[in-house]
Amino acid sequence: MNTKRNALISVTDKTGVVELAQALSAADIAIYSTGGTAKILQENNVPVTSISELTEFPEIMNGRVKTLHPKVFGGILAKREKSDHLQEADANAIPLFDFIIVNLYRFAETVSRLDVTLDTALENIDIGGVTLIRAAAKNHQDVAILTSPLQYADVLAELKENKFVLSKETKKKLAVAAFAATANYDAQIYNYLSETIQTTDNFADFYVQPYKKKDVLRYGENPHQRAAVYEYSAGCKTGLLTAKQIQGKALSYNNYMDGDAAWLIARGFENPTVAIIKHANPCGVASDTALVDAYRRALATDNVSAFGGIVSLNREVDTDTASEICKIFTEVVIAPGYSQAALEIFSQKKNLRILAMENYHGEPQKVFETRCIDGGVLVQDKDLNPDDSTKFEVVSERQPDENEWKNLIFGWNIVRWVKSNAVIYVKDQQTVGIGAGQMSRVDSSRIAVEKAAIAGMELKGSAVASDAFFPFADGVEAAANAGAISVIQPGGSIRDEEVIAAANKFGMAMVFTKTRHFRH
Repeated sequence: MNTKRNALISVTDKTGVVELAQALSAADIAIYSTGGTAKILQENNVPVTSISELTEFPEIMNGRVKTLHPKVFGGILAKREKSDHLQEADANAIPLFDFIIVNLYRFAETVSRLDVTLDTALENIDIGGVTLIRAAAKNHQDVAILTSPLQYADVLAELKENKFVLSKETKKKLAVAAFAATANYDAQIYNYLSETIQTTDNFADFYVQPYKKKDVLRYGENPHQRAAVYEYSAGCKTGLLTAKQIQGKALSYNNYMDGDAAWLIARGFENPTVAIIKHANPCGVASDTALVDAYRRALATDNVSAFGGIVSLNREVDTDTASEICKIFTEVVIAPGYSQAALEIFSQKKNLRILAMENYHGEPQKVFETRCIDGGVLVQDKDLNPDDSTKFEVVSERQPDENEWKNLIFGWNIVRWVKSNAVIYVKDQQTVGIGAGQMSRVDSSRIAVEKAAIAGMELKGSAVASDAFFPFADGVEAAANAGAISVIQPGGSIRDEEVIAAANKFGMAMVFTKTRHFRH
């Protein structure tokens, strides 16, 4: 019986493959390979036997069929402890493979191109590679399966320390990684193809999302909870996971949650805008002509709650703004960039996390939003689509003037990011009172007024925004008594007429958006 050890190498990502093959060959392990991989190994003087030479059958159909052959899969799936398997392999001149080194066609990269066609996508679905991986992983007690260049160094180190033999534990670990690779690959294909199939409900029968681990976090919301952050395996183009951390401690679970909310708010405004977030709710948001003034005004909304918060700014941070931020304890700062002088100011706060997001103004990825419940998940579209203000309806007797419209639109663009029930007061492109997360809309309004009073904010002449309809006239009456002169809300209550009548009674302008923005 032939006891020669063998490896099959067929990779799309050629990183490190020459060095790996050279080490295997030096250990008297025969190398079999296909197409482009065989060529690059031959060019680097690695002895290679082509798969076609082994199978005595050419690659056919433009390379669609090359490794799918009994002489290949027999050598992978043969169980070494079964004498009949070994006898059959010997009788059919099948080499027994000890190593399978395979990575797959770049499907996700291909379908991410704007000009990709369905035919091109289908041609980039790997068949032979996936089959090789699954076969080797199934028989991992006898076969080592490597699916990523990131594995090569550790595997080589163990081989060199252990007479070129891998432990059973390592081979099992590699097999688990292999099944994860094929599951991720299939999920990418499933998601791409399912988007091309129109169904009556626009939701596929199975929810499959491919994510890869980006980092393990110190803990979750609380120290007794484990946590990690995963990113979409097809790649992130925008959002917090694309940010470059310039300084500070590693981000926590809560930092990621709050940072995402902070970015989503500030990125939506054209003028210099700052959002300060605490526990996924804005403490204050403001726009101004200068970034430092926008920060000061955002902080003024609630400078107590802002302590230990997250600051997101939609412009490059300058020295004046950096100096102001450093006056209170801040956890994280997120911006498109920073002047060198601003970074020098921040460097004095060693634990302050500074994140630069190159594509700060890019569109958020519209993957589904999920929430775990016991035994499953809830899935919905993200509430990202901007509302068309030209379709808003003025339902009051009085029309809003130009300044009121600016405040109403500003407030409506912020209230969707406040936890429900949400009522906020705005004035001159600044939040002046925020009420969030209450079971009663009247309580949210009352809290917003109380917080405004504590902060010394002037509500006279302000606009009030509500994420859902006012169910009773008392909410509008409370807003009027606080000094608000205009209201924006979805409308749709069975008591809309009473609510409109209350607005008219106090001479308020009222706008219905006809769109609700609950945020739980």
